[in-house]
Amino acid sequence: MKLTKVRAAVAAALVAATLAGCSAADAVTGATVSDSSATTSTASTASAEAGASVEDVLADNQESHADADDADVDLTDAVTVTLSGTSATASGDGVTVDGSTVTVTAPGTYVLTGTLQGQVVVDSDVEGTVQLVLDDADITSSSGPAVSVTTADEVVVVLADGSDNSLEDGSDYGQESGTPNAALYSTADLTIGGTGSLTVTGNSNDGIGTTDGLVILSGTVTVTAVDDAIRGKDYIRVEGGTVTATGGGDALKSDNGEDADRGYVAILAGTLSLTAGDDGVSAATDAVVGGGTTTIAAQGDGIHGDVSATVGGGTTTVTESGEGLEGAVVTISGGTIDITSSDDGVNASDGSGQTMGGGPGGGDSSSDGVSLTVSGGTVVVDAEGDGLDSNGSMTISGGTVVVSGPTGSGNGALDTNGTFEITGGTLVAAGSSGMAEAPSTDSSQGWLQASFDSGYAAGTVIQVVRDGEVLASFTASKVFSNLVFSSADVTAGETYEIWVDGSPAGEATAGLALGGSTDGGTQLGTVTAGESSGGQGGPGQGGGPGS
Repeated sequence: MKLTKVRAAVAAALVAATLAGCSAADAVTGATVSDSSATTSTASTASAEAGASVEDVLADNQESHADADDADVDLTDAVTVTLSGTSATASGDGVTVDGSTVTVTAPGTYVLTGTLQGQVVVDSDVEGTVQLVLDDADITSSSGPAVSVTTADEVVVVLADGSDNSLEDGSDYGQESGTPNAALYSTADLTIGGTGSLTVTGNSNDGIGTTDGLVILSGTVTVTAVDDAIRGKDYIRVEGGTVTATGGGDALKSDNGEDADRGYVAILAGTLSLTAGDDGVSAATDAVVGGGTTTIAAQGDGIHGDVSATVGGGTTTVTESGEGLEGAVVTISGGTIDITSSDDGVNASDGSGQTMGGGPGGGDSSSDGVSLTVSGGTVVVDAEGDGLDSNGSMTISGGTVVVSGPTGSGNGALDTNGTFEITGGTLVAAGSSGMAEAPSTDSSQGWLQASFDSGYAAGTVIQVVRDGEVLASFTASKVFSNLVFSSADVTAGETYEIWVDGSPAGEATAGLALGGSTDGGTQLGTVTAGESSGGQGGPGQGGGPGS
């Protein structure tokens, strides 16, 4: 379910502050078990191609303008620009100085060092790349961007080895559409690399902004802005470095929604910490995570792609979000993603408004072209709304999925408006019973569902047992009254015991261990894998005690 997000006050407070400086014994007794394996509806399934890899998605988008060696520096013909208060001097051609404004007029390598209360402008109409090497350069502008690229083929900002650099703009400019609006602003493709550090403060609007593509290759880049921290209109690619981005709007944003092969954000390597008053990652087309280590705290979505959201590698932790991962086509094929959300954890939606499930069995209508696919990796979700939610189809064919769903009855750990098939992987989903769903009975991999007439507390160990063997031990992180489990060890039509208060064994993923012991535990009842039932618990119903 999609909730209305109220962000303005939170965002203002966030950036203002930055710029200024129960155990198993607590289980409710009397619970019973049923195999209430309610299936999803057979409404129309998603028509768009689902399950695309990171490589496939990137191949459909505009190629990066940057090369891996763009940040390499040859100082043979470099011009040194010495910044000194409200003036500057240059050691060679290609630079003009007018008061506190330094203008680079030709391609080449320019080494900037010192402190400037003014502005550096790149205005080069000659073919070739302008390389700005920041070597302990601190530039502050009171009336516009600290660095403004008005004309150039391409600009590379290199952070010199061991250097600490800073860029800060004024607060009273850039309010009109189409005008410069970032502390580091470019109308050309922009690349950032090197082994030094750069701190960017955007007091008017954005921190780093380009109307073309933006690539971060390396370096330590810290950005704080009243609106978007880092914006690349055509695309953003993070291919290395350490990036810390804090924005009152989005942390990383690409918003070219007019061209199908642009407007994407790709995190491919590096270490990122993203804090946002709106979305952590916002893409007008595709949001892609293929590598790196990323931590996100967002008041809006953690990662959002209007067209698709694809995770194929890396380690992503969303510590706070409205919805954790969202796109019309959501694909998780590798890596690890751990999501905490106040609404849906993973949401496949095209924004058409078909966001409410219809209770057990799914919603009454399905959005064409909308899909959620998990084919690999590790997915951990702690959601107050739906855990995994698709307004179209949902397929799990691989990986490990652990969902701690809602405690209230208005949402479910699993929710889909179309078909829900499981063909591989391991799934455990715990949550409330009111809107509980399970995979389709047509699924090629077995699954089972257990509902309890009373909830069990956080810390409870619930186990799935067959012929004395513990297939799974799940230690709940919050109250639950419904459990869905599927693995290669579950066979449709076979009977499984549900136990409580046993002991897990082996390595656990978010509370799920594939083994354990029932010593000291209590058998609650039995369920039959893959069978539908209207019962939601109660002695003798749907495979519960007495059946």
